[in-house]
Amino acid sequence: MSDVNKTVQKWHASFKKGTDFDSWGQLVEAIDEYHILARQLQKEVQSANSPDFTEEQKKTLGKVSTCLELRSASLQCNQSKEEFKLEDLKKLETIIKNILTYNKEFPFDVQPVPLRKILAPGEEENLELEEEEDAAAGAGSMEAFPPRAPDLNGLDLNPVQDTPVANRKEDTYIHFSVDIEIQRHVEKLPKGAAIFFEFKHYKPKKRFTSTKCFAFMEMDEIKPGPIVIELYKKPTDFKRKKLQLLTKKPLYLHLHQTLHKDS
Repeated sequence: MSDVNKTVQKWHASFKKGTDFDSWGQLVEAIDEYHILARQLQKEVQSANSPDFTEEQKKTLGKVSTCLELRSASLQCNQSKEEFKLEDLKKLETIIKNILTYNKEFPFDVQPVPLRKILAPGEEENLELEEEEDAAAGAGSMEAFPPRAPDLNGLDLNPVQDTPVANRKEDTYIHFSVDIEIQRHVEKLPKGAAIFFEFKHYKPKKRFTSTKCFAFMEMDEIKPGPIVIELYKKPTDFKRKKLQLLTKKPLYLHLHQTLHKDS
């Protein structure tokens, strides 16, 4: 058996192990297995020198990784309604088992998690959200992103909405579990608009609240269902011209969107 077939078999076994844990209600074990597999798939997707998979197959693997992260986030959410169901995840078993021959359309409207550098042992950075020096050198990616639209001017279109503090922290996840309603019809938002999210924390020594990082959704990302978006380094860049990833680690803001129609 070739090495690539062994790799696919290993992925399939890990996927089955995770969904079995999920089915049995062993959620902590399921989440761990999902994270491990998602990281393995991401590593393969990011491997530029790997001839084992085509670019299209890597794109599919990236989407599977996204779904694993979405299911993990659903299991860690204390809301009664699950965002990404186990029965949906199980639909991907055939895909991962037959990735070398799979040529159908992906069953869910998700995108591969943006490519990240895979950290070597010892490169992990401190993820604690306690006091830190603003001037300290960041360990995040320094890649720059081009402007997303020609008419970005950074003007506020709606009042800022403040949410309560997070209700719990679990592993590398911080849960807010709050609903936010945009105070303007989506159809009336101008071209180039975006919805921004700022993550803030209180600094006891300096006695003020500081922005830790930010994220944003563009107009084409506003659609029903779950979404995973990038976290960027402060200060918040409302013009989206000089964006820098917060960290090399795969950390994202997980959201679930609901669109309402006028009755």
